Amino acid sequence: MRTTNQKPSTYLTEVKNLSDRIVKAQQPIRVLDSLKWDDNIKQQFLKSGCKELPAIDAAYYKNRSLGFDPEEKKREFHEIERDLVRKLGQLNPLSVIMRRICREYQDVVWMLESRGTETFSNISQELYGSSQDVFHVGDPTIAELGSMMEATLSQLVQLDLLSEEPKTIKAADAVDILNEKIESLFPGDGLKAMLSDGIVSDAAAGTNYVKLRADAFFNMRDLRVLEVHEIWVHLGTTLNGMTQPYCTFLGKGPPSATITQEGLAVLMEILTFSSTPHRLMTLINRVRAITMVEEGADFLEIFKFFRSKGLDEEDSYTLSTRVFRGSSATGMPFTKDLTYIKGFVLTYNFIRLAVSKGKPDRIPLLFCGKTMIEDMKVLHDLVEEGTVIPPHFLPPQFKDLMGLSAWMSFSRFMTSLNFQQLEQDYSNIL
Repeated sequence: MRTTNQKPSTYLTEVKNLSDRIVKAQQPIRVLDSLKWDDNIKQQFLKSGCKELPAIDAAYYKNRSLGFDPEEKKREFHEIERDLVRKLGQLNPLSVIMRRICREYQDVVWMLESRGTETFSNISQELYGSSQDVFHVGDPTIAELGSMMEATLSQLVQLDLLSEEPKTIKAADAVDILNEKIESLFPGDGLKAMLSDGIVSDAAAGTNYVKLRADAFFNMRDLRVLEVHEIWVHLGTTLNGMTQPYCTFLGKGPPSATITQEGLAVLMEILTFSSTPHRLMTLINRVRAITMVEEGADFLEIFKFFRSKGLDEEDSYTLSTRVFRGSSATGMPFTKDLTYIKGFVLTYNFIRLAVSKGKPDRIPLLFCGKTMIEDMKVLHDLVEEGTVIPPHFLPPQFKDLMGLSAWMSFSRFMTSLNFQQLEQDYSNIL
């Protein structure tokens, strides 16, 4: 492996220059900011008694600037793509990865240009997936997997012994608690938690921060989930990506990386025993909502669906807008919320297979930056040659490959058993 104090070769200099161009080109693209609805839409909906569809269509989005020229931005990524072939070659593994990222960002720009139209949702499905996607021929769809999980979770969330603690911690206090966690994990790295009035969810991670919605309330388990999900995974992989000497694009995440990111974050919640049946049910309800919209449901029907789950009007509106942001109130969905379950399955299976194939050393590569499952073999080769450096930060569960390997070895064994037969055999015991 080459040492970092050696002078970069011409090849590595070209890799860094092209990678830096991708990072710079994507900077003005703010997907979620470009899709969110103004607060007056919410107020009008609540004022109507939650009975009138929000007035959202293509014309609404035309009044919301993207902050960049779409045609110029697509041209910029196309030029980088062409230069990747000219300078690195067509078959070079890094060239292949970075050209795919360039094409993906062009699709992102096209999607944002198409807000409020059917094209928007079609591209969303290409980037993030559809509820009707399968992982392998003959496997259940994502929607069907959600239904299978819902059958179990719906029983658990009714149990008093699994009830959630009251949410009594104000966002401002939660920020202080999380900042203590951040400082202990990443001292002096400039990462922080902060309050925000402009996000849809309770929390969201950015480049070097975690935002908490100013009017949200939390309990201690919520904060534990935010620690392992937002800080360990999202901020941790950002930090690792930003320390890459040449492949600086690993510090930024296109939609395909979002699938791995959210899947890894949910997996981390599970491995640390931080998640709850209520938390998982929230993720499954999002899958169900997207499925319903793909089957023709409008905003009012999704709002009623969330109300039927015991949520109040404000929370039901907020979750409904997650499904329809970027679309119209009667259009097809924005499918990003599928990435939590889809990414979990892909990431979990990658780890299981890495262990079963005797290659657990591949698992920490998930934290090299904003990575994609399909690039793991190439990333391993790049680490071996010194083009990519191993992750600086790793959560404890991913540092302990012996423990993780033992866990996943049993997982592989247990999934080979017939669960229906187990239910019958244990019927007189439970």
